[in-house]
Amino acid sequence: MRRRRYLGALAGVGLSGIAGCLGGDSPGGTDDTAGSSDTAETATESTESAASGDLPLVVDTIEAQGSEAGEVRVPVAGTPTILDLFATWCAPCVAQMESLRTLHDEFGDDVAFVSVTNERLGGGLTMDDIRSWWADHHGDWTVGHDPESELMRAVRANGLPYLVVFDENGTKTWTHRGLASESNIREALEDVR
Repeated sequence: MRRRRYLGALAGVGLSGIAGCLGGDSPGGTDDTAGSSDTAETATESTESAASGDLPLVVDTIEAQGSEAGEVRVPVAGTPTILDLFATWCAPCVAQMESLRTLHDEFGDDVAFVSVTNERLGGGLTMDDIRSWWADHHGDWTVGHDPESELMRAVRANGLPYLVVFDENGTKTWTHRGLASESNIREALEDVR
C-alpha cells in the first residue's frame, strides 16, 4: 500500500514536469496555456521584474544559420524584442518555430528576434547538434546559449517553449508558456512595433 502511494506521487510529479513543456497552467495565472487566449502581463509585474535588476542580460550567441557567434543583450536596446526560450528535445518548441519563421519574415525589420536554449552540452549533446536542430527547423535569426539558465530565471519562465515580448524600452508587454498561436504572437508584436 505504501509503495502504491509512493509510485502515485512520483507519477504526479512526472506529469507536472511534462505539463510545463507542453504549456500547462502556471502558478499565479500570469502566463497563458496552449489552447487558451493570450493576454499581456500587467505593467506592474513588468516593472517589478525590471526593478529587480535581472534584465537586461547578455547571452552568448551561436554561429548558426542567421546567427553570428558573439553576444546579444536581451532585450535588445532600443528595439522591440521577442524572446523565444526553447530546447532541442521539446516537441512544442519545434511546432513554435513555424509561427516564428512566418512572423520573422513579417516583423524582422522592426522587431529583434532572439531564441535561446539553456541546454547543457555533454551527455551526447554538442553545439553542432544545436546548430543542426536550428538549421533543420529553418531558424534564421539570432540564437543564443544560456546553460546557466540566467535568462529563464530573469523572465520567470516555467516551461518551454516560453515567449516574451519587450517594447523598445525593455519593458515586458506579453509572455506565453507553451505553444502560442501565430495570431496571438502577431498581436503582441503589433502592440510594440
